[in-house]
Amino acid sequence: MQSALIIVAAVLIILLFIKLLKTPLRFIIKFIFNTILGFVVLIIVNLLGSYIGVSIGVNWINAVVIGILGLPGVALLLILQWLF
Repeated sequence: MQSALIIVAAVLIILLFIKLLKTPLRFIIKFIFNTILGFVVLIIVNLLGSYIGVSIGVNWINAVVIGILGLPGVALLLILQWLF
């Protein structure tokens, strides 16, 4: 039973690896670049926002939101912070 589970897990890992290779590398690099750019924007918002009392937490989730949505992502995070 244990060896059957190991074989199933190995097959799933191989299928996941093949699927990962099928996705365009350009998409993955763009996603990573946008996330890093999101971190930079978060830091800038916190530096400039400290003068008016606005800050957004610098973490991966916020960076990904800003990386994917851009400027509307910054607005979304500021609105969510204001609401909660």
